[in-house]
Amino acid sequence: MGEEDKSGDREEKREEEVDAGSLFVLKSKGTWWHCGFHLTTSIVAPPLLSLPYAFKFLGWAAGISCLVGGAAITFYSYTLLSITLEHHASRGHRYLRFRDMAHHILGPKWGKYYVGPIQMAVCYGVVIANALLGGQCLKAMYLVMDPNGEMKLFEFVMLFGALLLVLAQIPSFHSLRHINFFSLVLCLLYSASAAAASIYIGKKSNGPEKDYTILGDQETKVFGIFNAMAIIATTYGNGIIPEIQATVAPPVKRKMLKGLCMCYIVVIVTFFTVAISGYWAFGNKANGLIYTNFLNPETNHYLVPTWFIFLINLFTVLQLSAVAVVYLQPINDILESLFSDSTKKEFSIRNVVPRLAARSFFVVVATIVAAMLPFFGDINSLLGAFGFMPLDFVLPVVFFNFTFKPSKKSFIFWINTLIAVAFSSLGVIAMVAAVRQIIKDANTYKLFADV
Repeated sequence: MGEEDKSGDREEKREEEVDAGSLFVLKSKGTWWHCGFHLTTSIVAPPLLSLPYAFKFLGWAAGISCLVGGAAITFYSYTLLSITLEHHASRGHRYLRFRDMAHHILGPKWGKYYVGPIQMAVCYGVVIANALLGGQCLKAMYLVMDPNGEMKLFEFVMLFGALLLVLAQIPSFHSLRHINFFSLVLCLLYSASAAAASIYIGKKSNGPEKDYTILGDQETKVFGIFNAMAIIATTYGNGIIPEIQATVAPPVKRKMLKGLCMCYIVVIVTFFTVAISGYWAFGNKANGLIYTNFLNPETNHYLVPTWFIFLINLFTVLQLSAVAVVYLQPINDILESLFSDSTKKEFSIRNVVPRLAARSFFVVVATIVAAMLPFFGDINSLLGAFGFMPLDFVLPVVFFNFTFKPSKKSFIFWINTLIAVAFSSLGVIAMVAAVRQIIKDANTYKLFADV
């Protein structure tokens, strides 16, 4: 492992500069606040609504500790990744993609056979999961309007897919800056709404009884702890930091740090309010999606006004579409590199036709998979453990140590090594827990199930 010789780097850099993906998708035109919008959309997403569910396996002390630890470690890791990118950019090698970093820092095989495939699996998994969750939210809105409606979940997934099909044609990552600002506002709205509803229900005399006991036998409790830690880690996950930094106009120095600070202000406001209020209100009865706790299972009536349920699901659907399009960008980058001609204009017929066909194909396939596999959440947990853990916790500190080569006696070397070892181990355990859950739920799986 190690950097290639400088002449090889210069040749590869010249190739990157004429690559259609970098020219048409990863345009470097943004400001630090645009970067903040992209970061917030990719991190502060509807998976945060599962944080009260994670707390039910951890309890108050461990839950809050994991939430604080996740914020601190990911902010640290993302900052190190940004510093490493800036260092290479200052030396004339601006890497625009995660796999490019792995290629040059660890060696060509790491980028081609490890980082690249894992990142693509994570990004496409997020798109599929968002299509499924978007369909579920649309169905919830439909049932508010027509409680006896007969439309099935897969039909709503297809409707969400149609929206995504249109948004996927937005040409570049930078073009999403206004949508991602709107996404930032939406995540604040549905997080505040979820917290307000939890507090409202928790204070009602006929609300659910509060019980914070961790349920299950010893084996269930142990696997529950690791599953909860994986949920929290995945909620903080990003996986596309280099691609986001690639959208920033040069010079890039400290712009990413400002964007991260903006993002983590939103993270603290949303993650902590939803997790604490949801767990306080529902305790060990918290469900995988906190919205489902707003329905009284005994009476089948909502504990909050139906217009509120409609509105909160609308906010979520709209943000899900923005999140899905953000995670399509690394895929779009590859598609442009494969099918577009960098010597032609971006909107020439030669480039528009294959772009439209390729992007549409990937969205259609993602939508069909989401409709067929409404249990994809279990599979996504496996992808999260397999993908987000190395991309967001392990590789940033490894890249930093390989690039700057801190002394083995220094604090930063050992803290980075500790993070890499700890989260590599946690990732393996989380994968085992995810596989266990898939096997446990396998008898309930049914294609195109209406759940």
